[in-house]
Amino acid sequence: MTPTFRNVYILFFSFSLIASFAHHAVFNSASAQSLIRDTEVETIIRFYSTPLFRAAGLKESNVKIFIVKDNSLNAFIAGGQRLFINTGLILASETANQIIGVIAHETGHISGGHLSRMHSALSKNSTASALSLVLGGAAAIATGRSDVGAAIFSGGQNLALRNFLSYSRVQEAAADQAATQFLDQTKTSARGLLEFMEKLGDQELLSIGQQDPYVRTHPLTRERIDTIANFVENSPYSNKKDPPYIAGLHHLMKAKIFAFVHPAVRTFQRYKKNDNSLHGRYARAIGLYRQGKLDDALQLMDSLISEKPANPYFHELRGQMLFEGARLAESLASYRIAVKLMPGSALIRRDLARVQLELNEQPLIEAAVKNLEAALTVERDSAFNWRLLAIAHRKNNDQGRSSLALAEEALIENKPESANYHAGRALKLFPHGSREWLQGEDIRLAANELRSRAKQNLQQ
Repeated sequence: MTPTFRNVYILFFSFSLIASFAHHAVFNSASAQSLIRDTEVETIIRFYSTPLFRAAGLKESNVKIFIVKDNSLNAFIAGGQRLFINTGLILASETANQIIGVIAHETGHISGGHLSRMHSALSKNSTASALSLVLGGAAAIATGRSDVGAAIFSGGQNLALRNFLSYSRVQEAAADQAATQFLDQTKTSARGLLEFMEKLGDQELLSIGQQDPYVRTHPLTRERIDTIANFVENSPYSNKKDPPYIAGLHHLMKAKIFAFVHPAVRTFQRYKKNDNSLHGRYARAIGLYRQGKLDDALQLMDSLISEKPANPYFHELRGQMLFEGARLAESLASYRIAVKLMPGSALIRRDLARVQLELNEQPLIEAAVKNLEAALTVERDSAFNWRLLAIAHRKNNDQGRSSLALAEEALIENKPESANYHAGRALKLFPHGSREWLQGEDIRLAANELRSRAKQNLQQ
């Protein structure tokens, strides 16, 4: 199977078609759009965003960030404090400062309460539901492996984006003003924001179908560009450059995304063999891995690790390559190092647990339970993590906790009948009033509420 981003989950939305893949999803459809899960990319975007969220008076943990696999230049807010950024926007950026400028602008929309009516309606939904409503309407969600699926949107997507996400010119000007304030408060140059706006400047002359979604939903005017340019001219931070380490992070992130979303031949064309930079070798390692040349890919990864042994993402990717190459013992060693370097990553802990479960040795199964429990403290709404925990408990002959985990998974997937069944099995196995018994009761109550709400919706 074609290798993909290691921590990928893809949510499939469709009016009439539901598709599911097994084990790993592949980016093989030009029409498909997906949410990409990758520890490195998410961490870097969060690193860019956190100072801006704090400057806006937002609690950074309340703002959820999602990376959308789509080539167009776009970023948008939906479903409350949920920030979506397209891979196309990241790849088109020349500096971290440009992405930071866009995030500052979107943060301005959050702090200004723009599209508040839509946010109120969508904030009560899951991320999957919110994104499906924004990008295509009444969609069905299929998850072949809990967190895995494919997104297939109707041709009405552009209209839906304009209807749901369009801002007025007054709101755009307000978001620009807020963005420049946040950038100044964080002593960050607004030049990247100006560069991004100028990049889009000519697009208003194009027909609607040719414009990037960002232009269609964020009305762009010469007056807005001039206002930002005037701010840049007067700000004391305008000539401040990205520090070398941030520039390095940005290059690595772009190289990783490019190598995973484009054919390997394009990766080798862009990152040539004589490019000995970290990001050049990173991209080529991924390209070789996607071509099935595992030993060559590992040789490049080892060269990266020898230079940056404390980079957890290098060890993580090496672990992924080895896992998918069925070299489990070596994969285990790499993931253990990655977790040691980044113990708070739910995704890396989850994948370490997957290797431990595959090796199927009792001490490793017990360790997998601990890793999955740690992952769930960070991402409790991950259905796939609950499924893995159910498997781990079953391997430990702990049917009660396995049933509880399956019930939690079913609840997240909006399957009240299944949640009620598994919770009922668990209740028979735990003492009345115990913590586990109470958990089962909570799940049953939540499942009954879901079922009642579904019946009400049918009657309306």
